[in-house]
Amino acid sequence: MKHIVDILRAERHLDGDGYRALLECDDERAVAHLHEQAREVAVAQFGKGIFVRGLVELTNVCRNDCLYCGIRKSNRNVERYMLTTEQVLQCCQQGYELGFRTFVLQGGELPRDKAEWIVELVAEIRYHYPDCAITLSLGEWPREVYQQMREAGADRYLLRHETHNAEHYARLHPAEMSLDNRLQCLQWLKELGFQVGTGIMVGSPGQSLENIVEDIEFIEQFKPEMIGLGPFVPQHDTPLGKHPAGSADLTTRLYSMFRLMFPNALIPSTTALNSIDPHGRIKGIMAGANVVMPNLSPTALRDNYALYDGKASSNAEAAEGIAQLEAQLATTGYHIDWGRGDFK
Repeated sequence: MKHIVDILRAERHLDGDGYRALLECDDERAVAHLHEQAREVAVAQFGKGIFVRGLVELTNVCRNDCLYCGIRKSNRNVERYMLTTEQVLQCCQQGYELGFRTFVLQGGELPRDKAEWIVELVAEIRYHYPDCAITLSLGEWPREVYQQMREAGADRYLLRHETHNAEHYARLHPAEMSLDNRLQCLQWLKELGFQVGTGIMVGSPGQSLENIVEDIEFIEQFKPEMIGLGPFVPQHDTPLGKHPAGSADLTTRLYSMFRLMFPNALIPSTTALNSIDPHGRIKGIMAGANVVMPNLSPTALRDNYALYDGKASSNAEAAEGIAQLEAQLATTGYHIDWGRGDFK
């Protein structure tokens, strides 16, 4: 198995059987070797600095009804909110003063008539913080809306494809959503010059190892600048709320595999990973991740952004806990990199 890891590092590619072998591997020494090789590659590319992005959870209003998501439109147990432009700018000001130079606006998919507001919001942030990168994670929109977002000043867009298997996609989403449209949106984003991120939920209901191999091969072909992976975490008010959480081990294994495939990629150690494993953030970094996203959202509203149960949003997961995050990183020899961290 170590030989397969070495091939992946040298060639940045395996066939489907090779990817499956790494996913199934139960040799602890081989898995440790995989993580070690990924760390070496990440440090060679980025040093010991971990990029920080200021996360602003823009809204928990969503027009979709995905079967796994706590802010699905039919969940009546969520108190809905939408930040104002002034609130978002206050979050950015706080983050800028702390040292953040990338802001990530994340939220549910708003109604189509909110597109103009999003574009104007991006333009406001670009005007006030011209030296900062702006990342959006706001779901599916028509191509012309993505173009307006780009022209207003957005640099990056994260849109997880979630699964490349149409049958599996249908198990996670309502009938009016389609994998074809999700993949079309990703292609539009790339054509418009965004730095694009995609990824999956590891261990989502109905997911097989064959599905994950298919996802790896899609990401390999698509060549995103960012790869967002996190374990599936259930939310009790959803149809899939009783499904067990995904595996932290499999998630970090995928971090390492993608680091070897894409040495320059921006790979976050996600909040979901840290939500199911108290040491998840550090494990992700030791597996080759190089980004963390502390929460800049108003503290009184964070619990309402209830994508899944037990979502971490305080202490080192929050902007106000940045000293705690720095101390955690220091225990493993890493430190915060306050730069924009553009794709190399």
